Amino acid sequence: MKLYYAETLAPRKACAVAKYLGVPMEYVFVDLKKGEQNAPGYLAINPNGKVPCLVDGDRSIWEADAIICHLAQRTGSGLWPEGARQTDVVRWLSWNSQHFYRHGGSLYFEYLIKPQLGLGDPDPSAVAQGQGMFRKFAGVLDQHLKGRKWLVGDDLTVADFSVAVTLPYAKRAAMPLDEFPEVRRWHDQLNAIDAWREPFPARTAANA
Repeated sequence: MKLYYAETLAPRKACAVAKYLGVPMEYVFVDLKKGEQNAPGYLAINPNGKVPCLVDGDRSIWEADAIICHLAQRTGSGLWPEGARQTDVVRWLSWNSQHFYRHGGSLYFEYLIKPQLGLGDPDPSAVAQGQGMFRKFAGVLDQHLKGRKWLVGDDLTVADFSVAVTLPYAKRAAMPLDEFPEVRRWHDQLNAIDAWREPFPARTAANA
């Protein structure tokens, strides 16, 4: 298998799950600053021009959530549960993409991506909106996590890797994580996992 990635939000969860599962993987760094995501060769496997993308045999799988589900299924891992819990996993993946990731990602963009791209300082109105919506949906998550070890019961699933992916950047991106003790407790558990803390493969100097 070959995983095309950059050291940004969506690829982070794909790399973390691959590392956690110990999947034999060839990693290919896509330099977004150089526009490598728009090169014809890359567009041939992912016409969206986005990362990550997984090539598994003759299959090309876009979208980080699809990739982590595929990796869990491919390895027979409990990260992709059986029965009714699958519906709960899909529910949280959908909720995250529409709400929590969206607004945490907006703060990530304002504080981390804009400086890298020379796009100026964070926009105060965008920050205020992002923080307000982050608080709204972090409140939903905080309430859900009461009495639960992980998002979908007592066992880790791909939903945990997906929903928490903005939180390693909470401090640098001014996300008010500390206002939500259950979310913080849950993320602290993830931080005990090596693959979560250090998801990205080492790059050689030539590829750095």
